[in-house]
Amino acid sequence: MRSAGEKLGTGHAPDLAHVGAWIVTDGKAGDENQCIGLAETLGLDFEIHRVTPRPPFGWLAPWGPIDPRDRPGHRGGALAGPFPEIVIASGRRAVPYLRAIRKASKGRTFTAFLKDPRTGHDTADFIWVPDYDDLRGPNVFTTLTAPHQVTAARLAAARRSPDPRLMQLPKPRVAVLIGGDSRHLSYRSADMKRLLAKLTKLADGGSSLMLTVSRRTPPPLRTALQRLVAEKGGFFWDGSGANPYVSLLALADAIVVTSDSANMVGEAVSSGAPVLLFDLPKTYIRHRRLFAGLAMAGALKPFTGRLEELHYTPLDATPAIAEALARAFVEHRAGLAPAPRP
Repeated sequence: MRSAGEKLGTGHAPDLAHVGAWIVTDGKAGDENQCIGLAETLGLDFEIHRVTPRPPFGWLAPWGPIDPRDRPGHRGGALAGPFPEIVIASGRRAVPYLRAIRKASKGRTFTAFLKDPRTGHDTADFIWVPDYDDLRGPNVFTTLTAPHQVTAARLAAARRSPDPRLMQLPKPRVAVLIGGDSRHLSYRSADMKRLLAKLTKLADGGSSLMLTVSRRTPPPLRTALQRLVAEKGGFFWDGSGANPYVSLLALADAIVVTSDSANMVGEAVSSGAPVLLFDLPKTYIRHRRLFAGLAMAGALKPFTGRLEELHYTPLDATPAIAEALARAFVEHRAGLAPAPRP
C-alpha cells in the first residue's frame, strides 16, 4: 500500500458519510482518540465499544481468544448487536475482538487496525502504522504522524473564537503539554527538576506559560507546575471549565511537549507552531525516529529553556490516512459476493 508521501490526502476520498462503524479499544485514551479522529474525518456514524476481557483472556492478547462473555451475538457482551460495515480498532487487547468480528461476519465487515497488531499484516483488511514501525504489507499504510482529532478546522475555529482565559495572556504564549509515567517510562526527580528549571527560565524571559497535564503526570510535578504558574503568571488547566487543549495549540507561539507521548507531539506539529521537545531518558527508540523525522521537517527542536524560530507547513496525516482507508473499504465492498437473501 502507498504511503502518505504518494499524493494521498488530496480531498478526493470516497464519501463514507453516515456509514455505520464501531470503534473497538480497551478504553486507553491514546488508542481511542486516534480511532475517533479517523472516524470523524471520514464522517462515519460510529459507536464506541470498550472491551474489558477478564483474566486470562486479557493476558493472552493479542494472540488468544476473546472473553467468552463477549462472543458475537451474546447479549450484554462487547460485540452484541448487528455488525456495522466498518470496525476500527486499536490496542493489544482489541486484536482478538477484531479477529472474532471478521470470522463472525464472514469477512463482510471491513476491519481496520491502528498501529502494529503484533499478529501480522493479515490481521485486518487495513492497517495503519507510523513510519518508524517495522510492519509492512499490501494492506499496510504508513505516515510520519498518527491520526488525531486536532483538525485544521478546529484550530481555525479556536483562533476565530479564542478562549478568553488564554487571550488575556501577554505574548509570546507557550503551550506546555506534560505527559506522565507509564509502564515503560517514569519521571525521575532529576527529570522534574530539570523541566521546572527550563520552564522557569522561559517564564523569566517574558513568555506566558499555558499548561495542561495528563492523568499520568506525577502529583509532585503537577503541584510544582501549579506553583510555578501561580508565581510567574500564566494559565494552568485544573480540569475545571471547558477543556482548552485545542485552543492551547491554536493560540501558541511555541509548544513545549514531553517526549513520553508521541500522540501529543503529533498533535502539536499540526498547529504550525515551533515544537520544543523535552527529552526524557528511556524514551522509546521508535519514538526517537519520529522526533528525528519531525526535526528534519523543520518542525521540532530540543527544549533548552528558550524559544526557537521554526518555519514549516503544519503536519497532519489524518486526512491521508482517512483517504487510504476509504479507498480500501470501497475496494473491499466491490470484492464481496452479494449478501444471501434472508
